[in-house]
Amino acid sequence: FAAAVTTGDRSGVSQDALNALRASNLAHLLAISGLHMGLLAGFVFAATRVGLSLVPVLALRIPVRKIAALCALLAATVYLILSGGNVATERAFVMTAVMLCAVLVDRRAFSLRAVAMAALIVLALRPESLLGPGFQMSFAATAALVAVFGALRDANFSFGSGWVNAITGVVLSSLVAGLATAPVAAAHFNILSHYGLLANLLSVPLMGVIVIPAAVLAVCLAPFGGEVIGLTVMGAALNWILGVAHWVAALPGARGFVVSPGAAVLPLLALGAIWLILWQGRARFAGAVPMLLAFWLWSGAERPAVLVADGGGLVGVLTEQGRALSKPRGAGFAAGVWLENDGDGVDQQQAALRWPAGQGGIRNMPLGVIGQKERQIVHVTGKRAASSFARCTGDQIVIAPVRLDLTGPCEVYDLTRLDRTGSLSITSAGIVSARKLAGNR
Repeated sequence: FAAAVTTGDRSGVSQDALNALRASNLAHLLAISGLHMGLLAGFVFAATRVGLSLVPVLALRIPVRKIAALCALLAATVYLILSGGNVATERAFVMTAVMLCAVLVDRRAFSLRAVAMAALIVLALRPESLLGPGFQMSFAATAALVAVFGALRDANFSFGSGWVNAITGVVLSSLVAGLATAPVAAAHFNILSHYGLLANLLSVPLMGVIVIPAAVLAVCLAPFGGEVIGLTVMGAALNWILGVAHWVAALPGARGFVVSPGAAVLPLLALGAIWLILWQGRARFAGAVPMLLAFWLWSGAERPAVLVADGGGLVGVLTEQGRALSKPRGAGFAAGVWLENDGDGVDQQQAALRWPAGQGGIRNMPLGVIGQKERQIVHVTGKRAASSFARCTGDQIVIAPVRLDLTGPCEVYDLTRLDRTGSLSITSAGIVSARKLAGNR
């Protein structure tokens, strides 16, 4: 965990720990992102500013705040290089650098203008990131936090003094960030962590108070062989976070599953949220209209009645119990993606139990009305089954991962045809191939 946080190397993190972190909505702590970069830069900025301010001869003669910002920017740059500079870390660095540069030119560091500037720079460098969950979740959380805390600042609102204000600020920031990123995470990963707020409240403060400062201490002491001091403190805090992740993941109903939304849902949500944040006066609440429309469309999202894997090795038919898979093994990646996008929490073996049993190598499943007539799917699973299947009927759609020689008026997608079409999606409107959607590339 410490290696992942400091260098981006996740190879030492077990699958069990990964699953627990995902189920508890703490997986974001593994990726070197805005949280880590912001905490590191903030710690270096605060430590440098306090340290210089303790020396009166320096505090009265040099711009302590700007020097602290330069030191924080240098630390963030080293962190970026050390971690390998992946997309998430690069995006976090840009946002941090924009904030620190605002300090250098005497502008407000935390503002929606800074968020917009960071977004423009990231999109200029990596325009494709706009469609990725990392960009969307990062800027959703950042924009929401800046908007909410900016409004509280402008209203001179305070939750109290001392620890009360600090604790309330942590709770509110976790709540705001969680609400802002939950729809995006659900749309991309089809999972809702019901106790994610609780897990983050018990874990995120330790990242800022113990983990990141201890990591900086370990780096500073490493040239002298004393990094064990920082790493021991860091390890104790990370053990606590892992314990929270396993505890929350084991709670009843810790995870919920949602179906993938249609193409219009996320753009509508973003449009409504941006309107709500940027517009002034009562008209800003009009932003709730496209957001409500997006959730209404999401609630009615439909999945294809039949999915056929590339090569014809697996068929999935949507039933009242969920998607029934024609085989318990094989094409596991496709099976996982189908079930995930259906919002179905079972694995491939459990989904295969939904298919009528005892059918051998020729597996039939009624589909209902497809293309204005009753159809039936037939999955021929291998060469032996193909040799015994010679004739088909007009209501059948035959799928096979081998070449077939059939007589009859059925629709056949064997290996020869699937090589041309790619995977298939079958709905009440008809059959759509991956090649048709992707075009000639």
